[in-house]
Amino acid sequence: MKTMRTGAATAVLIAATLPAFTVGTAHASDGEVERRGSCSGSADWKLKAKPDNGGLEVEGEVDSNRNGQRWRWVLRRNGNVVDRGTGTTRGPSGSFDVERHTGNAQGQDTFRFRAVHKASGQVCRGRIRI
Repeated sequence: MKTMRTGAATAVLIAATLPAFTVGTAHASDGEVERRGSCSGSADWKLKAKPDNGGLEVEGEVDSNRNGQRWRWVLRRNGNVVDRGTGTTRGPSGSFDVERHTGNAQGQDTFRFRAVHKASGQVCRGRIRI
């Protein structure tokens, strides 16, 4: 009887941890890297990068929880400008994002995403290595 209870407890423990392990493995296997942080004001930033068809897909996001804010942004790879532009926060979350595809040369790449809110001067800065 003790063996059955121990076996059942082990099965429950494995079943409880299996979904978390599976999600972690799927995330790690695609090579995606993600970082988050706070801006100089009340907004937050997120920067993600992952391999994509022999290149890299990079996404920067600013979330201020306010719609209609205009931000200037620049995305750099290893110090060189990949692209720059403006973004306007939109609903439902009051955020905007920028997604770009780049080549993937040998070695590690460092991406930097910077966004400045035009009206307040608030600055968001993120860096990620992949």
